[in-house]
Amino acid sequence: MDPIRRHLIKAAGLLIATRAFADDPQGASMQPSSVKPRHVLCFLGKNECLLQPPKTVAKTIADFGFEIDRTYSQAKPDATMARSFGVCWDRVFPKAWSAADEAAVAHHKSVLYVLSPRMDQQKATAHSAAALQIVDEMFDAGAVAAKGESAGIAHGVARWRSLADQARKGAKTGQGLGMTPALTKACRLAFAKRPLAGDRYFETVGYHLVGLPEVYVAKSRGNEWSAVMLMDEIAGAMAEHGIEATLRDRKLALSREQDYGESDFKFNPYGIVRVDA
Repeated sequence: MDPIRRHLIKAAGLLIATRAFADDPQGASMQPSSVKPRHVLCFLGKNECLLQPPKTVAKTIADFGFEIDRTYSQAKPDATMARSFGVCWDRVFPKAWSAADEAAVAHHKSVLYVLSPRMDQQKATAHSAAALQIVDEMFDAGAVAAKGESAGIAHGVARWRSLADQARKGAKTGQGLGMTPALTKACRLAFAKRPLAGDRYFETVGYHLVGLPEVYVAKSRGNEWSAVMLMDEIAGAMAEHGIEATLRDRKLALSREQDYGESDFKFNPYGIVRVDA
């Protein structure tokens, strides 16, 4: 078995203390909700074979504790996908998708959904790294497009595969079962959406998929690009130094109020950090 894959299986299967909580012994106990997030991965295929992945990919899905959703997967096109992907494409990374990716979405013939287990906060990065590995292998199995439904994010095939490679390299730098900041960053860039424009804030959605609170930046502080830089800076600090330590150092507070209900995949049980003017 690939050593990185073995590492992730072990990390996802054990209750471990990640770097996000290394100096934050109360981090887990401060969880404001009993909700455990999960990944909903959407894959599009060029034919119905997508619904029966090769045994090697099916084994990866099972090994990581994920499952194929047979209720909503279908061996026919979904007319809503072009619009859905159009909204979900990542618009931060340059050339995150191409005309070929758009064409693949427009001409897909099948849809497959893969669900992760419900994730504990300490295991979220490990599960997200596993999700990224599954995305990468699904492209080998014939998928032509993918998006993360839990935050509404999509990338082109080349960008997905680049992020999967970054995650593997990040995992190699880790010691024992710890999830490294580099691995957390790759997973966050893969599965979180930003910046979303609210009434007063530029917002993130999807940071719960790496065990972190969302980061909202007041529009009055500057434009959306400066907001993205600050969002990424704070998320990186929380992953490396701990949530509580980062908020303390930056004189920020954690809020429990958000627009998403607990039944929404976008609901973040770890709260929101609001950076005001």
